[in-house]
Amino acid sequence: MSAVRSWKRRVRHAATAAGVLAGGTLATTVGLGYYVAHVLTAPRRPGLQDHYVMTPFETGATYEEVAFAPASGEHLVRGWWFPRPETARVIIGCHGYRGSKSELIGIASALWRAGFNVLLFDFHGHGADIGTPVTLGYRELQDFFGAVDYVRARVPAARVGVIGFSMGASVAIIGAARRPELRAVVADSPFATHADVVAHNIERVTHVSGRLIAGVADVFIGRRAGYRGSDVAPEREVGALAPRPLLLIHGTSDQTIPVEQAHRVFAAAGEPKELWLGEGAPHCGTYFLDRPAYCERVIGFFVGYLAPRAEATAAARLSARARELAG
Repeated sequence: MSAVRSWKRRVRHAATAAGVLAGGTLATTVGLGYYVAHVLTAPRRPGLQDHYVMTPFETGATYEEVAFAPASGEHLVRGWWFPRPETARVIIGCHGYRGSKSELIGIASALWRAGFNVLLFDFHGHGADIGTPVTLGYRELQDFFGAVDYVRARVPAARVGVIGFSMGASVAIIGAARRPELRAVVADSPFATHADVVAHNIERVTHVSGRLIAGVADVFIGRRAGYRGSDVAPEREVGALAPRPLLLIHGTSDQTIPVEQAHRVFAAAGEPKELWLGEGAPHCGTYFLDRPAYCERVIGFFVGYLAPRAEATAAARLSARARELAG
């Protein structure tokens, strides 16, 4: 009998320990999920460097500061307009998560020199207007639609293309899929789905199951920010771009958004489409492998799909001149 009682005690102790461990694991998972949701959406505190950023002045481009309303929301979206009054071709640039419009000055200046109007803007809460909550491509879509509306009001006959990077590339794909007046998209390093990029980066940082924690975080994101990860899925929407063209760019050594996600987005896209892989490039790093070559390819893409025949020759000359200056 004593052996039976001893065995039963061991079983109870083991069950208690397992319950404590399970409870601890659950608490840890919930805690990590909440932390991820908080970090993903919480406002960032302003820093000194937020007031000392590159502007188009440094590249010699002509520009003016502009502001416009988002498609939904009470805030103002602030940006830079690079004017080319002689043409109706316009390129809208979308920066990445927690980034700013100043990060796109290089490619924007090259596009302007090649004869395009260019609009850069800060997603609310990310660039100049830090200090407010953000999302990963959900609310930012409304700022993008506001940019499209601003362009169409300023240049009624505008032929509009979009270039975006990282989250901005994902916004560009989804936004263009929903706005048929947008004629061409360059997407540099987009994610396939919100859930995939969140899960991947959880695993990259914590080395635990990213999918489980991302699922818990998704619940908290819904409560904190009013959306779910399934609301932001470029892979699901990219097919609606066709027959409008897509140039998809991705670095093969991207640790933030693995190149496999680019292959998935590309597979889901219709024709015409191009996939340009930057060999050995990190996240959004293909530009830095060869700046002139990057600008030349992006300019050539937009020239080919946005310029009517009457402007194509002149645009080609401007593009050649831009390459000379870049060199």
